[in-house]
Formats: sequence, structure tokens, C-alpha cells
Amino acid sequence: MKLAIKKLGLYSVLLGALSFSNSCTDQLELTPVSSITTAGFWVSEDNANGALSGMYVRFRDEASNNLFFWGESRSETLTYGLQASEGRERYFENTLDPNFAGPNWLRLYTVVHDANLIIKYVPGISFSNPSNKNKMLAQAYTMRAYIYFLMAKTWGGVPIVTDPTEGYDAKTTFKPRSSVEEVFSLIKSDLDQALELYPNNNLAQGKAFWSKPAAQMLKGEVYLWTGKKLNGGQADLTAALKALTEAASAPGLALQSDFDKIFRYNNKGNSEILFAVRFLDLESGANYNSTLYIRDDEIPSKISTLAKALIGQGGGLNRMAPSKIVRSAFHEKDKRKNASFVEINIPDSQGNPSYYGSVVMKYRGFVDPSGRRFIDDVIIYRYADLLLLIAEAKNALGQDPSTEINQVRQRAYGADFNEFRFVSGTKAQNDEAILQERLLELCFEGKRWWDLVRFEKAFEKVPSLQNRVSQKHLELWPISLGTISLNSKITQNPGYGN
Repeated sequence: MKLAIKKLGLYSVLLGALSFSNSCTDQLELTPVSSITTAGFWVSEDNANGALSGMYVRFRDEASNNLFFWGESRSETLTYGLQASEGRERYFENTLDPNFAGPNWLRLYTVVHDANLIIKYVPGISFSNPSNKNKMLAQAYTMRAYIYFLMAKTWGGVPIVTDPTEGYDAKTTFKPRSSVEEVFSLIKSDLDQALELYPNNNLAQGKAFWSKPAAQMLKGEVYLWTGKKLNGGQADLTAALKALTEAASAPGLALQSDFDKIFRYNNKGNSEILFAVRFLDLESGANYNSTLYIRDDEIPSKISTLAKALIGQGGGLNRMAPSKIVRSAFHEKDKRKNASFVEINIPDSQGNPSYYGSVVMKYRGFVDPSGRRFIDDVIIYRYADLLLLIAEAKNALGQDPSTEINQVRQRAYGADFNEFRFVSGTKAQNDEAILQERLLELCFEGKRWWDLVRFEKAFEKVPSLQNRVSQKHLELWPISLGTISLNSKITQNPGYGN
């Protein structure tokens, strides 16, 4: 594994760029550090399993923070917190530029490289059970598809690399961006390969690995995106609904009765999860909720009894916080509210409640003698998300989405459900209801920005984008100057300068 890591580190530096413009990676050494090839590593099933684990570990590095930045930080769900934002306001204020372009694709390509190595070498390794080999290859194809989907949604066209880089060659290492259509063609092909290879329709043990149902959900989301954003039309929307429906047929998949328990550390791999990134004590760092919680010394003495009980012991830093838009979106009877965030109000000089701050609760971790530990699993796909994607696909095809929306609302409102029962309206009305339900169900899970872009609602819903509809290029992220400086074949996204 150390050898593979050396190689992918070199490759990533050459192709990728820097996480932030002031990152210490500006000083990365570009000289190859080893001439040993990886071929000698790929000789046994144990080696292959180690490489597979490494792929998931490097994916976890991205899930700890960057998936949230890319998937939600530019939406209407976030605002300033109690602590210095350290530049994070550039996301929700939508003032990114090539100098401050947010996290780049550097380490995403290390995950792609891991997948490429597995796809190249595992077919030549003897496994005790051939189905285990097929399952490993299926996971690599699925992971590669997911990473390219993530990049295509974020930057549009990106360099396509399907072979591992095992030596330095400028001609093959420095690749230009492919078109977004070419990227999606690869994504769809990889998913077809993966779905052929999975040996059964079971969810993975612990839900911490890709499985056929999770890959079907990814396929459904991919085809929803191309159906809506890339003129895929009825054919892609039909394919999306088929894949999503097949994902929902996985044995044992069900909504948790208690919304809050979906995210808890002691309930990992529960019935609602299709795929989550595993965080464990003594094995991983904190997830992104550590920058959305609140320090003990910032919890005011005049906080309400309920808010104090919900927050409990403090921890982390409140660098971003739930916006007024999302805080006001929840009905008091919605059981998801207190499990999603806590709003802190304290009396002003006249004794009237005055807003002080708010705290994201979903991935709040647990408390031990060392303090609050933010190591809940980061969920990539869960059943309620799947139901709402099915509703979206149905509505796009002119079908009634009521069944799926009402399954989600039944849990959210419990005994009060009839008051909130969804009744199908026009296609536009249904789309608005689905998008709003996704806000209530999935806020702070790294989904909202891409939902807004897919529904063509970013310039309507995000305050910092209102009255900027002519700046359509803002749906994509800028490519950092560091990325372009490391690879002269990389061109900037339109609208962000040269």
C-alpha cells in the first residue's frame, strides 16, 4: 500500500491542484520519489483487499469536509456562525474565483487512481471465491463513476483518466479536460459494468461499501441529472426511475422510525442507509459537523432549557450556521426540526427573544471524557433520499409522486400526518413540493446545492444569486489557478477569466 500511495501522490500533483490558494501544497515537490512499479504488489487476494480499503480511506478524506463544501455550502441553507468563517463565507455569498476556488480535484484523482489500479490488476489475481473478485471490481467501477459524477457536477468537463499512472510521462500525465458529455458517457459505462458484476442485490455489510442497490441509486441520480441538465429527456428519466425503483427493492431497506437515530454513532449501518462513509474512534478524524457545532464557552447562560438539553456539551467551532431561510422552513410539528438544528434565542433588554445563533445537530457525534467526538458516519445515500428521487423522476415523467412523498412525511409528522398529507398538483407544483421536502429531509447532508442546480432553482432560492441569473456560469465552480499552473492543458470555466 505504501508503494501505491507514493505513485498516486505523484500522479495527483501533476494532474490536480491545491485545496486552497494559500495551501501548503503550493510547495509540493514534483520530482518522482520512486521508480519501483506497482506490479509486484498485485499478487494476492489479501493485497487486493488492502488496496480496496485504501480506496475507501482516501474517499473518507474527501467526505470529512469537501463533499459538504461542494454539495451544500453554496446553497441557501448556511450563513455566518459565531466563530470566524475563515473564508467559508465565499461559498454561501457565492464570491468564489480562481484565487479562492474552494477544494479542488487533487485528492479526488487519488481515489480514481485507486479504482484504476483495482480495475487493471484484480482480474489477474486468483481469488478463493470468484464472486468476491467480481464484487471488488464492481465497487471500483462504482467508485470511479461516483467520483467523476461529483466532478462533472462541480466543474463540468474534467480530464478523463481510466488507466493508473505508474510512471512519469508528460504526454500521458498532462491531460486536457474532456467534455461533460464524454465524462457522463464514462460514468454510465462504469455503472453498467458495475451492475453486471455485483453478485446479488444485497446491501453491503455495515453499509460502508458500495453495493448493487447503492450503485442503482447512483445510476438513478446520474440519469436524473442528464435527463434534466444534458437534454437526456424521457429516455434518461425513464432509465432513472427504473434504476431507483430497483434500488428500493433491496432487502432490509426501510425508514428508521426515529429520524434522529439515522445519524447516530451507535446506530451505524441502520436500515435506512444504502451507503455511508465509515468514521470510527481512534481510526479517523472528525467530520464536517465539527465546524457547525458550538463551543461550550459560546453557549449563553440564558439559553432555553430545551435548547440547552438538545445541545448538551459543546464542541467544535461554529464557523457556519443554519440560515434563517432553513430555520424558518420547518413547521413546529415536524419531528425533523430538532434533529436537524437548534436555534438559540436569548432575552433582549425588553425580555423579548432575540436570535443568538444556531447549531447543526445531524452529525453531532457523542461525548466521552475527551469531549465531543464528531465521528458519525457521513451518509452518501439513504432511503428517504431515494424515495424523494423516485418522486422526482415520477413527476418528471408525468406520474403521481404522492406515495413516496407521503412515506417521508408520515415519519416527519407522525400522528399529525393527515394535516400534512401531500396531494398531487401540477408538475410545477409537485416539483416545488419535492424540492422543499428535500430541504426539510436532507439539509446539512451535502445535497442542497446540487438539488438546486438540477431543478434549475439556484438563482431563485439562493439570496446571493438572486438578480444574477445572467451569470449562469456560477452553477459551475471555478478552477483554481494552482490547477492550471500545474497543467497548462487545463482551461478555466467560462465566466471566471483566463
